[in-house]
Amino acid sequence: MNAAAIKTLRYLSVGEIKEHLNGVEYIIMAAPAPDNFKETPIHFTLFLNTSDDLPREIQKAIFDKFLQEEGIKNAIEVMSQIMPVGFSQGLQETYMPMLLVKEEDMKNVPNMPMLVMDFLADSDNFSEAKEKSLTGWSYIYE
Repeated sequence: MNAAAIKTLRYLSVGEIKEHLNGVEYIIMAAPAPDNFKETPIHFTLFLNTSDDLPREIQKAIFDKFLQEEGIKNAIEVMSQIMPVGFSQGLQETYMPMLLVKEEDMKNVPNMPMLVMDFLADSDNFSEAKEKSLTGWSYIYE
């Protein structure tokens, strides 16, 4: 089953991103994982509202606390690093964070460096991603 692509109407400028992230602690995004990952059916991306490369032990403590609070298990393929993140305005209520990995996107899409934790896992709290193959995101405020 293929989900419809999320339409982008425009990208936020760097100034708009800074204003938008004011008061945001982190953003969690959940999407369906590739089909061959049956034990870890959800692709999570955690966008921390910092561009500081926090020490590994602090990153691990944040990650572990997040897993516990969200009922997430079997985390694999964990990547944690400062990455460029853009934001798009679409038809959704909130701006969609976009992890930029292609060189072309990094040059063409206004972005901010953020500490990103990206991984595959399982959780009963994110059934939309797991059972309906939908992508969603939530903003957590300070």
